[in-house]
Amino acid sequence: MFNWLTDFFRLRRDRLRTRAPHIERVAAHNSHFLNPPLDIHSARVYAGSPWVYVAINRIAEAGALVPLKVYRLAGEKRIGIENHPLERLLSHPNPLTSRFELFEQTIGSLELHGNAYWFLAGDGRGQPREIWLLRPDRVTIVPHEQRIVAGYLYEINGERIPLDAIEVVHFRRWHPDNDFYGLSPIAAARGAVLSDRHMADWNRNTFGQDHGVPAGIVSIKDFISDTDFERLKREWRSRYGGGSRRTAFLRGGAIEWQHIGLSHCDLDFLQGRQAQRDEILNIFGIPVGLVSENATEANAKVAERQFIERTLYPKLVRIAQKITQELLPFYGADLVAEYDDIRPTDAQARLDEIRTAYPLLSINELRAQYFQLPPVAWGDTPVGGDSHPIPRPLPQQAREGETGRGEPLGRPDSAAHKSAVENELAQWERFALNRLDRAEQTRPFEVTALPDELAFEVSAGLLFARDRERVKSVFAGVRAGLGD
Repeated sequence: MFNWLTDFFRLRRDRLRTRAPHIERVAAHNSHFLNPPLDIHSARVYAGSPWVYVAINRIAEAGALVPLKVYRLAGEKRIGIENHPLERLLSHPNPLTSRFELFEQTIGSLELHGNAYWFLAGDGRGQPREIWLLRPDRVTIVPHEQRIVAGYLYEINGERIPLDAIEVVHFRRWHPDNDFYGLSPIAAARGAVLSDRHMADWNRNTFGQDHGVPAGIVSIKDFISDTDFERLKREWRSRYGGGSRRTAFLRGGAIEWQHIGLSHCDLDFLQGRQAQRDEILNIFGIPVGLVSENATEANAKVAERQFIERTLYPKLVRIAQKITQELLPFYGADLVAEYDDIRPTDAQARLDEIRTAYPLLSINELRAQYFQLPPVAWGDTPVGGDSHPIPRPLPQQAREGETGRGEPLGRPDSAAHKSAVENELAQWERFALNRLDRAEQTRPFEVTALPDELAFEVSAGLLFARDRERVKSVFAGVRAGLGD
C-alpha cells in the first residue's frame, strides 16, 4: 500500500484537475438518505423553550429589517441599481408573503433547522416571478455524480413532489458531519434546552394545584378528645396560620412543630435556570446584556454592538452571497447582492481620522473618501489646517442662489434668501455650542437652507472647534463671507 502511494505521487501534475475526484463518491455515499437528517422536534423546542423562542425571534426579526440592495460590478467599484427587478420581487415575493415575512422565516428556519429553501416560480421569460419558502423538514436533497445535486423532493402526506435544482435556492449552515444539510444551533443547545425544560416542569409541578406542600405539621403526641382537637386547631390558626395558610394536624401526645417547607438550597434551581438561559443565548449568539434586567445602559449598548457585529451581520452575509450565487444569474452577469453594512462604527475614531487628514486633503478628496459624495467644481482647493481659517466666501454658483440640490434659494439680495440663511446659521451655532457640553451627542445638524458647499465647509470647520470661542469664530467667518 505504501509503495503504491509513493509511486502515485511521483507523477506530479503540471495543471489542475478539471473536476474534483471525490464528488462521485460523495454522491454515492449520500444516495441512500431518503429523508433529511433533521430533528423533527425542533419546532416543538421553539414553541416550548422561552429562551430558544427569544433568541430566534431576535435574530430573525432584526435581520428582516435590513435592506438588501443589488449592485453592478465595474472593476473594483460597485454601482447601485435603483429598483432592480430582484428588489421588486423581494418586496412582494408571493401573494401570501411580505418581504419581512420572507426573510424572517428564512433566517428563523436557518436558526431552527440549519437549512432554508426558496422555491422559484418563473415568469415564462426565464426570470423568477414568485418566491415560496419550503419547510425544511419536508425537503430531501437528491445527490448527483456530476451535478452534485440532481434536485429535491418535497414530501406532503406521503406524496413526493420532484423539484429541479435550478428551481430551489438552498441556504444552509455549516455541518461538519454532512455533505448536503446544515446543522441547527438547537443540536448544540439540546442539553441546556432539555435541562431548562425539566427545571421549568419541576417548578410548575412544585407549585401546582395538585402538588401543594403544607407549611408545617403540628403533632399532638398525647391523645385528646375531638372537642379539644377542634379547639386546638381553631386557636392555632387564629394565632399563627390565618385563613391563607394550611397547616397539617396529627393526633398524639405532647405537641411538636416540624418544618417541612422548601429550604433555600431547594430553591437554588433559580440560579440553575439562569445558567441554562445564558448557555442557550450564547449558543445562538445573543449577548446576555440584551435580555438581562440588571444590565446597565453601557452594558446594553456593548451587547447590542456585539450582537450586530458578531451574530447578525455574518448571517446576512451568508444569505446575500447565496442570493448572488443562485438568484442574480437570472438577471445577467456582474451583479452582486449586499446588505447595508449595519456594523457600528467608532464615531470618535472616525472623527479623529478625518481631523488628521483634513489639512492634507482637498474638499473633493474628503467628500469621496469619508462621505462617498461626488466631486464638485469648487472642491479641488485644499481645505486647510489649524493655521488656516476654514470658512471662505461662497463660490460664484452659490452667490447666484444655487444650492446643489436643484432648488433655487432666490437671489442673494432677496429677503427670503437672507432670512433663511441667517436663521439657519443662528440655529446651527446654538446647536454646536450646546453640543460642546454633551460629549455623547453625535446627531448632526439638519441643513435645509444653506448651500451644500457652505454646509460642508462649516461642518469641516467645526471638526477643529474644541471650545466656544472657536465655534463662534467659524460662524463669524461664514457670516463675513456672506457679506462679501
